[in-house]
This record gives sequence, C-alpha cells and structure tokens, in this order.
Amino acid sequence: MALALGAGAPATAAPKQVDPKVSSIVPGDPAALGFDQAKLKVAEDGLKADVASGKIAGAYLLIGRHGKVAFQEGFGVQGPGQTAPVTDKTIFRVFSMTKPIVSVTAMTLVEEGKLDLDAPVSKYLPEYANLVVWQPDGTTKPATRPMLVRNLMSHTSGLIYGFIQPNTPIAQAWAKGGENRNDLTAREYARMLAKLPLRTEPGTAWFYSHSTDVLGAVVEVAGGKPLDVLIRERVTGPLGMTDTAFWQPESKRARFAEPVNTGGGGPLEGLYYDYAKPTPLLSGGGGISSTAEDYLRFVLMLEGNGQYKGVRILKPETLARMRQDETTPQIRQAGLFFPGPGMGFGLGFSLVNDDTQQRPGNGTFSWWGIAGTEFWVDPKNDLFMVFMVQSRELASQYQRKNRAWIYDALVKP
Repeated sequence: MALALGAGAPATAAPKQVDPKVSSIVPGDPAALGFDQAKLKVAEDGLKADVASGKIAGAYLLIGRHGKVAFQEGFGVQGPGQTAPVTDKTIFRVFSMTKPIVSVTAMTLVEEGKLDLDAPVSKYLPEYANLVVWQPDGTTKPATRPMLVRNLMSHTSGLIYGFIQPNTPIAQAWAKGGENRNDLTAREYARMLAKLPLRTEPGTAWFYSHSTDVLGAVVEVAGGKPLDVLIRERVTGPLGMTDTAFWQPESKRARFAEPVNTGGGGPLEGLYYDYAKPTPLLSGGGGISSTAEDYLRFVLMLEGNGQYKGVRILKPETLARMRQDETTPQIRQAGLFFPGPGMGFGLGFSLVNDDTQQRPGNGTFSWWGIAGTEFWVDPKNDLFMVFMVQSRELASQYQRKNRAWIYDALVKP
C-alpha cells in the first residue's frame, strides 16, 4: 500500500498564496446549480427555529456545487447574551476538523520523501518501538505488529480516546496515565501516550483516537519544525487561511463563537477552551479554530484535487491516495465509533463507499468536529458543504439534518 510518489520538489514549487482579502465564497444561482430553493428554505427555517428555541446561539451553513455557493447564511448570534450576528468571519472551534488539515500537511511531507506512510511510527518516534496491548483481564502483552504511520492517519493504530467510554478499565488507565493533560508539547504528549496500553494490535481495528495527535508529533520530527509552523507554511498560509490557527490573538475575541451549554460541571466541562489562552499542547487531533470562509478555502482545495486558485497544496494522486479505504469489514466491526454503514475511512477522511446506505454520493470524503462543525466534498455530485456550530449535544442530529436538507434540495444531478 505504499504511495508511489517518491521524493522530489514540493508540490508548490514557488511560494504562492491565495489572496486572503478576496473571499472564497463565490455566489451562484441556486436553481442553475441544481437546487430547489423552496427546499433549501427548509434548512433555513430549521436553523432559525433552533436559534429561536434557544437550542443554539447561532450557526453558519454553506452549500455549493461546481465551485459556486448556492446557499450561505449565518443564523443567530455568536454566543449567549451577545448581539454580534454569526457571519462567515465568526471563529469556531472546529475540533476534529483539525485532523484533515494535519493529514494534508503530513502528505506534503510524503510527497517530498520526508515521511513514509508504510514506515513504523518508531522510525520517527523511537518510544513507539515497544508498545503493549491491553488484555481483557487488565494485564498487557507486547504488541506483535508495528504501528505504521498510515495507521495513525486511518485510526487503526490501536490508540483510543478514553473519554468516549470513560468508565472502562482501559479508559481509566489512560486517564491516570495523563490522557487529559494539556501542559505538554505535541512531542511530549506523544511520548506519554506511548507508555499507555493499546486497545488492539495496530492495523486490526478502527478506534477513533488520539492517533492524529501522535501524527502531529511525527510531522514535527519529519518536517523539522513545530506543527503550527508546518501547517502555516504548507497549507493555511498558501491558501490564505488567515483566521485558522491553534490559538487566536486576543484582538479577535469579538469574533469567537460560544455555546449555549458550557458544561456546568457536566460532561462538557472544559470542552470549550479559551481560544486566546495558549497551552503548550498543539493538538493535531482537535486544536484548531477557523471560520466558514477560511475553512471553505481548504474544502475547495480538496474539491480541486489539491489545488485552489492556482495554488497547489497536493498532487492529485496524493489526494487520491488519501481517499483509498484503509478499512475492511473486520476492522470496522472490531472497533468503536465508526462513521456508519456504507462508509470507509482513508488517510484523514471518512469515505462514502455505498450511497444506497448514505445520502452523499459514492466517493464523498469528509469529517466533523465534536461541537457539530462539519464539511464534505462529494465528487459524484460535484457538491461541497461547510457547517459551523458550537453544540456538542446536537452534533449527531445536525449530521442527519444536513444530509436530509441538502440532498432533498438537490433536484438536478
């Protein structure tokens, strides 16, 4: 499964940047783009109702085809008690939508021959040479298979997110081992995780996990720079994504989106961190915040087979490799929190393999964040979307609603 790209010049040979002052949102006629405007209004009415009922403070939905935007609207305000409306410049915590950005950054290093997808993680992080696997009786045994770099990108590494099932013995062992710390750098955090037991042998099961946090450390070693610098140099900078970062300056606080429910001591406590108060940890799995307009630049680059407005981030064959399914029925069934029936998972994206079981077309690649943000690119229908919200409680509900709203409204292939 090696990527036959080899070493060579970077995909972007000359320093180029998409103009950050020119909006990525190019409006198009909804009917000409194949949408029924009356059915798009169902989405509009639904989000307005959720704001009016107090379920959410605000949200932003953007739907497009053929490179143009058929629907874009901000709903409500940026946070409880605020008067500032949600716009395409409102900054949201995108949490796990950080993962595709880190994965794309990693693939730029693959193109340059600095990172090998099929190499053991221990080539870059030596402490991953001696991993152990959790056993049902609470003991551990040495892993018999190496963890590969592509296992990190596909969540088949054997690592976990302990907070998904916090009462299980392995999750409690992870909590005691420091899973919830944020006072470590990406490299230090990866070193700590290497001491914790894997849930399964690498390459045998899909478990949503801290894999991309470890990938961030791998990227730092392979790229020779801090993760935020590599992302800025290789992805967000060239795309003109000036509002996308791990930490935001205090001067942008007036644009921060905030949730209705901040936890209050419950399971959401601590989820909605302060964007403008940096910690040492640059979480490759969930630390970035962004705007709808900024993230659309990333999405349009993906929709453009690695290129946006003449700036190439990845070669088409590299992006095609990222969209190859890394899972099997056995891997999917053995794991936890898999995206759903008719789905697969590649190198940083979920994939639609069977659109008789999913609304988006075959080949759609996407991901979402724990607070409900989501994007997808549907090549079959040449359709893309970006959704921004801060509502952990309604995240799964909005995934279902967005698919119904968008594909019910798509009346022309």
